[in-house]
Amino acid sequence: MQYKKLGDSELLVSEICLGTMNYGQQNTLEEAEEQLDYAVSQGINFIDTAEMYPAPTRAETKGKTEEYIGKWLSKQRRDQLIIATKVSGPSGDRTLPLTWIRDGKSRIDRKNVQEAVEGSLQRLQTDYIDLYQIHWPDRYVPLFGAADYDPSYERETVPILEQLEAFVDLVKAGKIRYLGVSNETPWGVCEFCHLAQQLGLPKIGSIQNAFNLTNRVFQIHLAETCHFHKVGLIAYSTLAFGYLSGKYLCQTPAGSRVDLFPGFDKRYQKPYFHEAVKAYVEIAHKYGLTPVQLALAFVRSRWFVTSTIIAASKIEQLKENLSCVDIKLDPEILAEIDKVHARYPNPTP
Repeated sequence: MQYKKLGDSELLVSEICLGTMNYGQQNTLEEAEEQLDYAVSQGINFIDTAEMYPAPTRAETKGKTEEYIGKWLSKQRRDQLIIATKVSGPSGDRTLPLTWIRDGKSRIDRKNVQEAVEGSLQRLQTDYIDLYQIHWPDRYVPLFGAADYDPSYERETVPILEQLEAFVDLVKAGKIRYLGVSNETPWGVCEFCHLAQQLGLPKIGSIQNAFNLTNRVFQIHLAETCHFHKVGLIAYSTLAFGYLSGKYLCQTPAGSRVDLFPGFDKRYQKPYFHEAVKAYVEIAHKYGLTPVQLALAFVRSRWFVTSTIIAASKIEQLKENLSCVDIKLDPEILAEIDKVHARYPNPTP
């Protein structure tokens, strides 16, 4: 396992980050603890969660993931682990208003941020959070596979300056070590970084955005933006909701996320996506790799990726995911991957 500095922070994170959004819905506490124990035994020191997890979020399960991690974390050496969690912003989806998170009052302002932080600290059974991330922008942006930016959808928003100011006292108190964003855009990253630099406010050190074989949108503009602002990418959806494992090519396995949560994968139901997946699976088999190994090794190979999030509902899946750390894709394989990408560019942005 390799370790990398996250942006310009002092956090040295494992190149693989354990994602936990299954805990409390698909995984029991015992299964979660088994995964966490195994991940740490393999060198992972970076664990990512969110106040709204497990996902898909529901009033009945909200916060359970942090609770599970907290029960496990209370028995660990806290100083050897880097715990990342997220504050939920206002939902841009009118069909899913997230009323169960602070009664639907989830603006990224001082009151909501303080309440969210205190709730996460209590559930995680810790007195500080290493990386605290804004789960998605407070303002309107196209999210989770939505169409191109449309200014007619703009809504009232908490200014980014006010958002940064909301974190000042929490950082000074030591409850948050570093800030990050998620599902952000180049404009948003620039605003957060410029305001922090100009006014001496806490600076973001990371961005958590989707990146995988079928979604390379990050590398078009955000890679440059984050390079110059020293913001590290924590890549999520690295297996494209599990589709890049190839398990959905013939049928939908019983008990899988697609089976359990129909419609939750709408980001991955777009033209040419399945054709692209099939082509990548064929490349993996040609070179004696599993599709999972190929997909995760590709994400790890990108210069702008600091840490690659993996998640699993079964321990066997976690072990296969972790096997990617021993794989380096040679130029021949990367060239074949690029040919598929040229044929099916970013079918799931």
